[in-house]
Amino acid sequence: METEKRLIILVDDNPANLRIGKNVLSGTYTVATAPSAAKLFELLEHNRPALILLDIDMPGMDGYEAIKALKTNPQTRAIPVIFLTGMAGGGEEARGRELGAADCVAKPFEPALLSQCIEEHLQP
Repeated sequence: METEKRLIILVDDNPANLRIGKNVLSGTYTVATAPSAAKLFELLEHNRPALILLDIDMPGMDGYEAIKALKTNPQTRAIPVIFLTGMAGGGEEARGRELGAADCVAKPFEPALLSQCIEEHLQP
């Protein structure tokens, strides 16, 4: 009997990062991609992911603003969020954790490390 794959939403304004992330994760998970926080919230209207991978530095609503909105909404506050950032080392991880992020992974990400991090934070 085949079990249904858990849904992960990957949010990044860089199309290459979306493509790479989807390629890396789609063997294990169902992956929906969003090029902006606005598209993430559109996807959340009809989908309940097991986890969200969220880029910090995006035009419009950045990852910090997006996680604030996620964590104040009773419908989305329990969804684990892992920040993806190319700005590692500048306090992003600490700020992300203060806002409710489960973890922070530096880009470009190592596929095995990203998969391990996801498994650690997925809801049962």
